[in-house]
Amino acid sequence: MGNIRVIGPRGSGKTTYLAALAYQPVQSGGRTKNFKVQAINEDTRKLAEKAENIILEGESLEPTGVLVKTIDDVPVYSFNIQIQTLFNRKKNINLVVRDYPGEIFDELELGLTSQIQTEFIDECLTKDVVGCLILLTEWKKGADKHYSRVLQRFIELMDIQGRINDLRLAVTMSKCERGELWPGRLEPEIDLFSARLPKTTAILKEKIPPQNLNFYAVSTFGVLGRNNPRPNRVEELGGSGRNSVLREAHRWQPYNLITPLYWLSTGRRMRNDT
Repeated sequence: MGNIRVIGPRGSGKTTYLAALAYQPVQSGGRTKNFKVQAINEDTRKLAEKAENIILEGESLEPTGVLVKTIDDVPVYSFNIQIQTLFNRKKNINLVVRDYPGEIFDELELGLTSQIQTEFIDECLTKDVVGCLILLTEWKKGADKHYSRVLQRFIELMDIQGRINDLRLAVTMSKCERGELWPGRLEPEIDLFSARLPKTTAILKEKIPPQNLNFYAVSTFGVLGRNNPRPNRVEELGGSGRNSVLREAHRWQPYNLITPLYWLSTGRRMRNDT
């Protein structure tokens, strides 16, 4: 059983990512996926229903932080993922995932400033957690400085808890369907992170053992098609600011959701899923 935590700033798409993972929209063009996902517990089934009833209807999910007052308010999502590997072998992995509010990540730049923040970080760094999926989404002015400070602090806390050498970090650029990012998705460490977040990348590579660090690109909404690589999402103004919503439901095809989770759980790489 792989216990994984999903962390990242507000608006990085953590909950929507997990909803798409739980729901697994049908592949366009009748293509066959190389994996199957089964929701194990009630929280995960409810998340899949939200994907069907909210995301597919062109609406956005409510941010996690709105509903969370204590760590016990954070749902625990449980998945069984069956992956078709090379030579038609099947690999089953069981994942238990928690999605932390973006405020926990963003405010870490200032240190542990509240009791709830301390509770989340302590829980994140317990020995039964095998890895963290860190979703980042910005690269414009100021983002690299902010991310590098937050992750420097997170690494210091990892060290205090004795997790530097045994906690995997899958550092992931979310929303890679954006035109500026889509061409760099195949070599994300070089073409996305080193190119756009050099300070953040340098700190991670300096402090984290190479066997415990990987870089990924994912897209929950995907693009409209192989020959039409426009983002399959639009931005709308909502009560909590700008929200991403699905553009064309019948073309919903997420990109690479499974690959970072597989590595976090097993320590082994798989080819990108589409």
